[in-house]
Amino acid sequence: MKSQATANTPAASRLPPHAPGMKIGLFGGSFNPPHAAHRAASLMALKRLGLDRVWWLVSPGNPLKDTSALPPLADRIAAAQKLAAHPRIDVTGLEAAIGTRYSFDTLQWLRRRLPGVHFVWIMGADNLATFHHWQNWRDIAALVPVAVIDRTGAIRAGPFADRFSRYRLPEALARRLALTQPPAWVFLHGLKSPVSSTALRAAGG
Repeated sequence: MKSQATANTPAASRLPPHAPGMKIGLFGGSFNPPHAAHRAASLMALKRLGLDRVWWLVSPGNPLKDTSALPPLADRIAAAQKLAAHPRIDVTGLEAAIGTRYSFDTLQWLRRRLPGVHFVWIMGADNLATFHHWQNWRDIAALVPVAVIDRTGAIRAGPFADRFSRYRLPEALARRLALTQPPAWVFLHGLKSPVSSTALRAAGG
């Protein structure tokens, strides 16, 4: 497997293990804090989508949220690594290393440098209704397939689901997603976890 790390690059900023032909899920977020639902969603994606690995992209800060009280990136990466504890889940601070603020820019960077890797964008169903607020959200859908992980048992409608309704794969065909030309997306049921970083922060956890 290839690595683009140098001796002076912090381990968490390196590209995780990858090789042409691999199917890799990208799970972005502030991970403030990381929690069991992040791990459960990743394990579900590995199994149901037939992925080789999942990368947790720990963001320097969500452009749509107030980041004034956000803990240091290194602390969030360390907490995520401790919680992930799985040989096929990689935690990385890549976005800070390459200087990208928006998911679209990160995806463009990865697609240019790793053209042989099949990436899938993973997000919780709580993001489905607000995905249209993301920078270049239509272009994200055109760059990589998207997997939406069930959190509450129901799809929250939104412009993304409406605009790309005809590109939604049946859940039974989820393992085809990574090799499907985008736009393509699938909604995976079964996680049923109400845990969120926002609720944990509010509770002081």
